[in-house]
Amino acid sequence: MEPIVEYQDYHLLIKDYYEERKRTSYFSWREFAKVAGFSSSTYLRLVSEGKSNLSRVTMDRMANAMGLAGYEVDYFKALVNYCNAKDEAHKAPFLKKMQAIALEYKVRVVDKEAVEYFDGWKNPVIRELAPMMPGATPGKMAKLCCNEISAAEVSSSLEFMTRAGFLTKDAEGVYHQTQKNVTASKEGMVYAVHAMQRKMLEFAADSIDRFGPQDRSVSGVTFTVNRECYERIAHEIDAFRKKIVAIASEAEDADQIYRLNVQLFPMTWNINSSKEMENEKECV
Repeated sequence: MEPIVEYQDYHLLIKDYYEERKRTSYFSWREFAKVAGFSSSTYLRLVSEGKSNLSRVTMDRMANAMGLAGYEVDYFKALVNYCNAKDEAHKAPFLKKMQAIALEYKVRVVDKEAVEYFDGWKNPVIRELAPMMPGATPGKMAKLCCNEISAAEVSSSLEFMTRAGFLTKDAEGVYHQTQKNVTASKEGMVYAVHAMQRKMLEFAADSIDRFGPQDRSVSGVTFTVNRECYERIAHEIDAFRKKIVAIASEAEDADQIYRLNVQLFPMTWNINSSKEMENEKECV
């Protein structure tokens, strides 16, 4: 589904959210209604079809059920009030708020023409660092990075991101981000993104020895699941990641850059599949 700031109708947003969950997991209107605190799943389906509306009370529960956080909640509430308003005069203030939030937090979806952005760890870090260090030389930026990068590589990264529109440079030589967040499109980006993720995982492993526990958080848990449980957990991780991004977007006077890796992966093969393979061998 599209980033929330792309929506002008909350009925369609709820419908797209449901269809996305349904496509990727065992999800039903009944489960959706239960999470949102509604006794009737029919009501929620009617809302998604535009045949019923949320109220000022129920929109809070819906925002929570959809895992919205930070500016997403503010946008969603403005969106509900905008759509429910009876005329243009009443819609105007909510539309203005929606536009302001969209302008500040709109996520840039990188297409296949900008694979270079995700080619390694350097561009995402420099994109965050440059605006934090007004007037700093590439050499100073390089020295502030925990991982090895040269002044020449910083210069090359800044040149690329300015040319590709990830950063702008004003008359004072200060860099500014054109969008708060950047995400990869699902097509044409797989190999570049996977390469960056592998490198970030290496940094995560190194952080255990490089930094004290007061400066890094590394934890894990091993548990058993079935397919439905796995898909529910994967959804919760997606919602958690969105909340982290929303919280970080609200930080004022940021003074450091962090990377968050969240991993969920199998430690054994599926037991039922293994049994089926054994039975097939016995039959042969």
